Amino acid sequence: MQIHVVQQGDTIYNIADTYGSIPTDIIDANELDAPNNLVVGQALVIPIVGQFYFVQQGDSLYSIGQQFGLTAEQLAQINNIPVGGTLPVGAQLYIPEQPKPGITSNAYIEPTGEEVSQTLINSAEKTTPYLTYLAPFSYQVNRDGTLTAPPLDNFAQIAANQNTSLMLTVTNLEEGEFSRDLGHIIVTVQAVQNTLLNSIVNVANEVGFSDVHFDFEFLPPEDREAYNNFLRKAKQRLSEEGLLMSTALAPKTSAEQTGAWYGAHDYAAHGEIADFVVLMTYEWGYSYGPPLAVSPIDEVRKVVNFALSVMPANKILLGQNLYGYDWTLPYEEGGEPAEAISPQEAITRARSQNVAIEFDQEAQAPFYTYTDSQGNNHEVWFEDARSIQAKFDMIKELGLLGISYWKLGLAFPQNWLLLQDNFTIRKLD
Repeated sequence: MQIHVVQQGDTIYNIADTYGSIPTDIIDANELDAPNNLVVGQALVIPIVGQFYFVQQGDSLYSIGQQFGLTAEQLAQINNIPVGGTLPVGAQLYIPEQPKPGITSNAYIEPTGEEVSQTLINSAEKTTPYLTYLAPFSYQVNRDGTLTAPPLDNFAQIAANQNTSLMLTVTNLEEGEFSRDLGHIIVTVQAVQNTLLNSIVNVANEVGFSDVHFDFEFLPPEDREAYNNFLRKAKQRLSEEGLLMSTALAPKTSAEQTGAWYGAHDYAAHGEIADFVVLMTYEWGYSYGPPLAVSPIDEVRKVVNFALSVMPANKILLGQNLYGYDWTLPYEEGGEPAEAISPQEAITRARSQNVAIEFDQEAQAPFYTYTDSQGNNHEVWFEDARSIQAKFDMIKELGLLGISYWKLGLAFPQNWLLLQDNFTIRKLD
């Protein structure tokens, strides 16, 4: 795969010609609904074997080769140029396909209401080939330790068709919110824990879950050790049943970080007890907050670096959003929430408003502003091929176990193509 950022004057035809591709392949890969009306700044993935690199000021064959695991001699031979020759800025070099590391990938899917929407079913069918785990969100713990299941429709069969395992996600959600009181009961009352673990084992065996994933949030900070002890108890029981166990962790940058969402999450203990963890490295920009990148890579890296200081890299799934937000300005604390939108919808809005997409180099995230027909100003931050490739590069650089997506249902076709292009997806069976 090649990432191409649309410039003024670009057309599908000249882009395809540049990379030796076919216009229809580019249209299909990016699910373009208006291929003859591209947006300046829009990132496209070009389906080719390998990729092209365009020489930048100061580049040498040696420095370029280092980026792609090639020697200067190999790069020269592939491109039929002399090793000691001058590289003109803008020259196009071909980089052959590289060996792919293995990756564990998960995606949460959140059905609501009595029935699963066709949109979610279609999304699960399209993405399970790229997933190790599919995680229906969520089984909610009742105050007596029993479980209330989400609507599952035929998720188990959809997953089985692609040799994708199911992750049993267990939460302390109550009436639509993470409950501090319910969380306290779960981690401190032994009778509730015993009922809960029995319920989990029964559900796992009945439905066919492979991993049990605890996403307990907004726990009282003073329950930190109680939560750790619950996880130890759960791990022992689940291991006896042949089940893996994972946890979700709020994005912390130090062990001393305080706050309602952070205090009870002990990175070192989870790294020791769980088979793996999901770092919830998103929502810097969130629906009720000011306009920001949802998962700015500079902030994400701080969380990952702290996690790596207390647990091995091969236990970490990097959390990644599959959506962006459209904020109406001016932002007012306590005002109307931003609208969650798919990356595809973000591009559609930029096109309809005739605005160029910009890219924040520090956050490694695309954004733009526009004024709607009522005269309201908007700011949009979302994900594109460049932002997701930056996360993939970090996963490879740091040797992380893989990635976990929140959540399926919003279209982002470039992500799945790039995931497959960068990695070999692990399957448990």
